[in-house]
Amino acid sequence: MKKFSIVIPVYFNELNIPHLVPRLKNIQKKLSSYEFEFIFVDDGSGDKSFELLVEEQKKDNCIKIIKLSRNFGSMSAIQAGLHYVTGDCVGIIAADLQEPPELFIEMITKWESGSKVVMACREDREGSCLQKLFASTYYYLLKKFALKDYPKGGFDLVVVDRQIVDELNRISEKNTNIMSLIFWLGHDRDSVSYVRQEREQGTSRWTLSKKIKLVIDSFVNFSHVPIRFISLVGFITALLSFTYNIYVLFLWCFSTIPVRGWASIVSVVTLLLGLIMIMLGIIGEYLCRILDESRKRPSYVVDKVIGDEED
Repeated sequence: MKKFSIVIPVYFNELNIPHLVPRLKNIQKKLSSYEFEFIFVDDGSGDKSFELLVEEQKKDNCIKIIKLSRNFGSMSAIQAGLHYVTGDCVGIIAADLQEPPELFIEMITKWESGSKVVMACREDREGSCLQKLFASTYYYLLKKFALKDYPKGGFDLVVVDRQIVDELNRISEKNTNIMSLIFWLGHDRDSVSYVRQEREQGTSRWTLSKKIKLVIDSFVNFSHVPIRFISLVGFITALLSFTYNIYVLFLWCFSTIPVRGWASIVSVVTLLLGLIMIMLGIIGEYLCRILDESRKRPSYVVDKVIGDEED
């Protein structure tokens, strides 16, 4: 019998867990030919998420709980879960129920047909216009400058083959986007479509700072565009400066240059200083990640594991 493992990162989801677990078990009933494994990763939740998961684990030995020592972020939580899966194929889903777990049934069928990666691609999403604008802009830029052919609406729900999991575990890359990394691996892919639902229970912890970090991580890890942008801007600025210097030299030789232009000089200097600071910031992002890798610190720290057969 084949085993299907599902990794669920959990962060302040106490209101969702009572609804999520029954829906996952309903999938288990419909895919009765599979052995199931539910791996919940508590990413330092400050509510009762962990306690609720422990109660569910006592009722069902298919549930395994990995408690991290603090909040490391959803991507690190998924990485932690992937190191504990034992299934022939693995699903990844958030605990907020904005992606319907029932899609796993169709996705498993496509995996059985030979696709090593099956993505649930968003055709649209419920939510505010601002959220839609941020998401569409992010995925447009990601597709154009980083990962060609990336799904237009992105994906957060996925089923991958055991081979993909082993490759991800060997990479163990920090400050990454797991979904983009799965796509980057380039294996045979298939997809299903759905509309992302608006969150019904609890408050989203997907803050603006986390969104900005996702954008930076995606482009620094999967694109050379930022660093090449620096080179291009530097070249254009140097060319313009050289042209302007020739113009000034021409005026000095054949005309008189009045002692004026303080405002224009200040404007040019502040503009160039602004460009320099942006360039230093981009370089700093790359250096910061090099420093993270050189420290050899883990992406996450496991506090305890509940439901592991070895315990």
